[in-house]
Amino acid sequence: MSTFTQQITAIRGRGARTNASGRFEADSREAFDDGWTPDDLEPVQLTTTVTPEKAKVIISRNDSPDVGFSASINPYRGCEHGCIYCYARPAHAYMGLSPGLDFESKLFFKPEAARLLERELSNPRYVPEVIHIGGNTDPYQPQERRLRITRGIIEVLSRFNHPFSVITKSGLILRDLDLLAPMAERNLVRVAISITTLDRKLARSMEPRAATPEKRLDAVRRLSDAGVPTVVMFAPCIPGLNDHEMEAVLERATAAGAKGAGYVALRLPMEIADLFQEWLVTDHPDRAARVMSLVRQMRGGKTYDSQWGKRMKGDGPIAALTSRRFAVAKARLGIGGKLPPLDLGLFSVPPKAGDQIDLFGS
Repeated sequence: MSTFTQQITAIRGRGARTNASGRFEADSREAFDDGWTPDDLEPVQLTTTVTPEKAKVIISRNDSPDVGFSASINPYRGCEHGCIYCYARPAHAYMGLSPGLDFESKLFFKPEAARLLERELSNPRYVPEVIHIGGNTDPYQPQERRLRITRGIIEVLSRFNHPFSVITKSGLILRDLDLLAPMAERNLVRVAISITTLDRKLARSMEPRAATPEKRLDAVRRLSDAGVPTVVMFAPCIPGLNDHEMEAVLERATAAGAKGAGYVALRLPMEIADLFQEWLVTDHPDRAARVMSLVRQMRGGKTYDSQWGKRMKGDGPIAALTSRRFAVAKARLGIGGKLPPLDLGLFSVPPKAGDQIDLFGS
C-alpha cells in the first residue's frame, strides 16, 4: 500500500477519503504523496464542528419535475453520517468548504427553524402543501440528539395540523413517536426509511456513522406498529455493489410493516464522482472497475447524466432491468400501490395567547 493510500484511509469513521477544495475556491488544495509521510502513520480522528446558521426563511421550494415534492425543510447543512454517495455533498462548496471530509465534519444548523416555520405558516397568504423534511441532508443525524432542531419543527407542524413527510436512515426518529403517532391518526405524516444494504460491513464502509441495517428495520417495525405509514427507500441502487440486495431489502422491510417502497439509481454529480471512485478504490478495489463500468452503461457512457426523467433511474438496458425487478418485487410483496394522500384540510393557525375568542366559530 502506498503512503498516499494510507493517508486517505486514516480518518476513522468517515466516508470521504480526501478533502479537495470546492469548485468555487480560487486556490486548489489536494493531498499528495511527497515521500515524507511516515509509513507507520497512526489513524487520526476528525473532530466534528457544528455552527449556527442565520436563516431568513425555513421552507425551501423547488420546481424540479422528478423530485416528488415542492416544499421542504432542511434543519442541517452537511451530514455526519458521511455517506459517500450523498448527492448533497456538492452544496458544501457554496460555503467555501470541501464536499469531501468538510461535508461530514463541518456542519451547520438552523437554531431559529421552529420560530421561522411558525411565522411562515401564520402568514395569511400561506397555502398549505405537504412539506418534506430532509430532502437534502438527514434531519436525524447524530447532532439532532442534542440540538433537537427537527423535533422543534415537528412540534410546530403538529400544532398547526400541517401534513409532512420525512426521510432518514437513523433510529433517532423513534424518539419523536409521541408526536408522529398522533399525527398519523390524523393522516398528517408519512415516514421513509432509507435502507441501502443488509450487509453490516458494507453499510459501515459506505455510511460510516449511520444506523446499522437492523436498527433501520427496527425503526420501520416500530413506526408501523405505532400506526405511522412507513415506506422504505432503496437509495442509491449501485450496480455491481448493492443492487443484488434489492429484493431482500424489500422483503425484510415489508415483513417489518413497510407500506411502500422506492429506489433511486446512484447519482454522481460534480465532486461526488471523484469522491465515490476514491472510496471504491480504497474500500472495494476488486469491484471498482466493474461498478464504474456499469454506472457508465446506465448514464450514456458518462459517470452522470443530469437530465430530468433520467437522473433518478438512469437509462439503457441495465436501468430498465433494475426498474422491472423493482416493480415485480413490489407487486409480489403487495406494496405496489400508491399510499393515500395526506390531509391538507385540517391545517389551521392555532390561537395565540391574548387572541379574541371567536364566539361564532365552529
